[in-house]
Amino acid sequence: MAARLPLKQGFVLNGYTIQEVLGGGGFSLVYLATQELSREKFVIKEYCPENLVTREPDGAIKIDSPLSTTGYNDGLKGFLLEAKALSQVKHDNMAHVIDSFRANETYYIVMAYETGRDLSWFIRKLAGSLDMAFLIKVFPKIGDGLSQFHKKNMLHMDIKPANILLRSNGEPLLLDFGAAKPQSSEDRFRSFQTLTHGFAPPEQYLDGALGPWTDIYSFAATLYACMTGKSPPPALKRREGAPLAPLTVDYAGRFPYPLLSTIEAALQLDPKARPESMEQLLAAAFEATTPAT
Repeated sequence: MAARLPLKQGFVLNGYTIQEVLGGGGFSLVYLATQELSREKFVIKEYCPENLVTREPDGAIKIDSPLSTTGYNDGLKGFLLEAKALSQVKHDNMAHVIDSFRANETYYIVMAYETGRDLSWFIRKLAGSLDMAFLIKVFPKIGDGLSQFHKKNMLHMDIKPANILLRSNGEPLLLDFGAAKPQSSEDRFRSFQTLTHGFAPPEQYLDGALGPWTDIYSFAATLYACMTGKSPPPALKRREGAPLAPLTVDYAGRFPYPLLSTIEAALQLDPKARPESMEQLLAAAFEATTPAT
């Protein structure tokens, strides 16, 4: 089995010094780094697919065997697409690429380092007590960023509480564009496809058309989790009859009816029954309650 060792603390990479490993997934490692001149902190994401590469003594990575080449190249396409996606929209509430480069026989994405807690933390700690003021603080801004992303013909494809950070200044930030893809993409079942049960709509499992309606379902599922303290049942379980909480009944009085009914509509298994766009969803759910700016 290939040894996917991370870069060592102190490794200098294109003007950045690696400080520590923050985490990683099946196809990447994520580091905290400082810029050598400014000492400012950044997050660096390295394409380093698990079980496909080994780390050389000089820091370079090497494909483990000829049999690993196809998987490596498939994953690299997704990684480079993520870099492109993150550069498509400059929005205060969406992560974006500051720098990208090739080194160590692989590719890197550099992003700003942000401190805060993700929505999953708030749901665990404050389940049942997240109120309308909290939702207004988070979701209209994230939705506006997604709307702009969709207008660039891109889909996020993995909206969930763990991918929405509340920064130390209270501003929300949508993270992790590793599953992003163009709306016109025909390569829907790549080996690195990300899918989160409870937040992914049925068309992500099945051979259905993908579009803004796919992100709309996941966005609504994240709202649902903030209200109820848990994700909706997985979409395929719902197809078999697993019920959603009737928000317009169970949460009447706690949240405005337009918000509750809009979330129920956005969580319809049939994509055609959902709001047609993020703008339509936000207008229906929040327009009457969001202060004018």
